[in-house]
Amino acid sequence: MIQKKYKKAIAEYLEVDPTQVSLYWRGRVGLYCILKAMDIQSGDEVILPAFTCVVVPSAIKYLGAKPIYTAIDPLTYNIDIEKLEEKITSKTKAILAQNTFGLSSDLDPIITIAKKHGIKVIEDCAHGFGGFYKGKKNGTSATAAFFSSQWNKPFSTGIGGMVVCNDLELAKKIQTIQQSFEKPSFKDETMLAIQIFIRKNILRPSIYWAALKLYRWASQAGLISGSSDAGELEDATMPNNYLKSGASIQAKKGIEAIQLFDKNIEHRKDIATLYNNAFTKLNISPVYQPEYATHTFIKYAFLVKDQPKFLKLAQQNQIPLGDWLNSPIHPIRENLERWDYHEGSFPLAEKIGYHILNLPTDESISIQEANRIIHFLEKNKSELVESWKDL
Repeated sequence: MIQKKYKKAIAEYLEVDPTQVSLYWRGRVGLYCILKAMDIQSGDEVILPAFTCVVVPSAIKYLGAKPIYTAIDPLTYNIDIEKLEEKITSKTKAILAQNTFGLSSDLDPIITIAKKHGIKVIEDCAHGFGGFYKGKKNGTSATAAFFSSQWNKPFSTGIGGMVVCNDLELAKKIQTIQQSFEKPSFKDETMLAIQIFIRKNILRPSIYWAALKLYRWASQAGLISGSSDAGELEDATMPNNYLKSGASIQAKKGIEAIQLFDKNIEHRKDIATLYNNAFTKLNISPVYQPEYATHTFIKYAFLVKDQPKFLKLAQQNQIPLGDWLNSPIHPIRENLERWDYHEGSFPLAEKIGYHILNLPTDESISIQEANRIIHFLEKNKSELVESWKDL
């Protein structure tokens, strides 16, 4: 069975047993499964950084639990460990340690705090496959981890996700829950196969903006399987057909992607080095790289004075920029209280969200294309922010 081969390939890469791995239609479903297996329920609290994707607090709320946001470190965009413990209460059951743009959280102190209070740590490795924390592969240090293999993630199966659980008893429980989920339909698999074909054979940087606009429209209209279904962006009510296991087409593409993965990561690091050098020459702070982690640069984040203006400039010049994490619960910028976030709670995270943009590093970005992007940055240096302290 191809899904067993895919699980084995993931397990071999992460150096775990295949019984620790489970597969999902989307990574967020894997998070839900972890939380359910941990018996997270109504009234419980789960701590997460106030700089995340809306589907993360949604998975928490689908179980009746409450997301508790905490401050971020402006250098790493991950949890500010100095402010973490003050968020822990008698209701806290887990901490989500996010990997942002390919950089792991500093896990040792987070795990130490969690053990002190008898709670679990889950690695949010949606951006994290292929990175390392103190020599250990991302996803293998905490109780459990969930990964995403959607578009622009470290490797792509179109949409998709997986869980790795390092507690063998909990892993069995996760597997049992996952087996109760709906299997993707023939229509699901066919539509995803078409999208993968289009992305591989048609999508190019030169048509990035037109393709992005079309993709978002089709996703919101429910015509394709997008990064988020329309309902997920309206409120924290679980959409129909949310609880789906992995698909055969995802397993097939995943096996292919893992075989090429080391080359993929090296390419991202090479492109990031070009950006690092460019920002340094412009006297702009390059991406921060702490000693404890190996950054995989699935996106290269930087700050601008006026986000809408810079995005418009990029579109006019056919520069493929992203706006990942443009709010404390990306991409939501209004009615954040529906996900228990109250505007003004974390001013720094909010400010960064309104000034952050991302440069592409994936394999569609050649050295020539990266240099074209760098020339655009040089031309528009006056629009760049030197560091977060200048926001």
